[in-house]
Amino acid sequence: MRGSEFAELKAFAAIVERASFSRAADHLGLSASALSQTIRQLETRLGVRLLNRTTRSVAPTETGSKLYERIVPMMTEIDAAVADAVATTGKTAGTLRINTLGIAAKKLIAPRLGRFHEAYPDVVLDIVVDESLSDIVAGRFDAGIRVGERLEKDMVAVRLTPDHPMLAVASPEYLARNGEPKEPADLHLHACINWRFPGSGAVYRWPMERKGKKLEMAVAGPIVSNFEDIVHEAALQGLGILYAYDDDPIHEWIAAGRLRRVLADWSPMVPGLFLYYPSRRLPTPALRGFIDCLRDRDLKRQDERRGSRRSSSKP
Repeated sequence: MRGSEFAELKAFAAIVERASFSRAADHLGLSASALSQTIRQLETRLGVRLLNRTTRSVAPTETGSKLYERIVPMMTEIDAAVADAVATTGKTAGTLRINTLGIAAKKLIAPRLGRFHEAYPDVVLDIVVDESLSDIVAGRFDAGIRVGERLEKDMVAVRLTPDHPMLAVASPEYLARNGEPKEPADLHLHACINWRFPGSGAVYRWPMERKGKKLEMAVAGPIVSNFEDIVHEAALQGLGILYAYDDDPIHEWIAAGRLRRVLADWSPMVPGLFLYYPSRRLPTPALRGFIDCLRDRDLKRQDERRGSRRSSSKP
């Protein structure tokens, strides 16, 4: 395969993965017009249409889907081979692609970006926030971050956060007007603030548990959203009862008296966040470093140990 042919296939795969010419062009460092020309050359050379394009969307044709499924394993292996070759030089470099939930991007990754870059300045982090539980293998991601109960099969899982209790909370103003629910069934008499999963569009059913008795509550109220700030503000402004993780800022608002817990004896523990990657592939040095960073391990000390081992292995 000539280099130009590989570049064309790589461009095609980037478009399919991002369902967008503009996003693929940004990822590849090309202009949208140059990327379009590359795809036209590929389709002309193969004599078949690979992508269906409209002014609003782009998707692979049936032939394009089959081609994509065949070339993804090849490209994944090439990426792994390049990473392994770089690793033998003692230099950790390349691109690390992570597919993550928004909560993990906000709470875990964003606060540690500087620390990771300082330890691994030659690694490019490509962070994609995705609430739809995409297939990380098909998307050519190095790893994904999900809640424990949503891990894919044949994956190695690394715990990042402990399990958390769920809390039903409401503002003192709301409770003064409407009273406090004493049992889960009382929620049907209250305004509840619902969370819609961004990927599937399904509305979250509230899991509750007490003394081994488990319930899943489908509740109703004036607000349904897939945006965290909206549901938080709705609770703070007294629009209803919110069900949320016991995490900042919920914990801070409870301590400040802006929110109060209800149904506290029905709060179950729910799985924490896990990073996962395909079991058939060993993690690259960059991925190992990223995991260490998210788990707040001493990156510099580990780099020094790795460097010491490399030095001791030289003749």
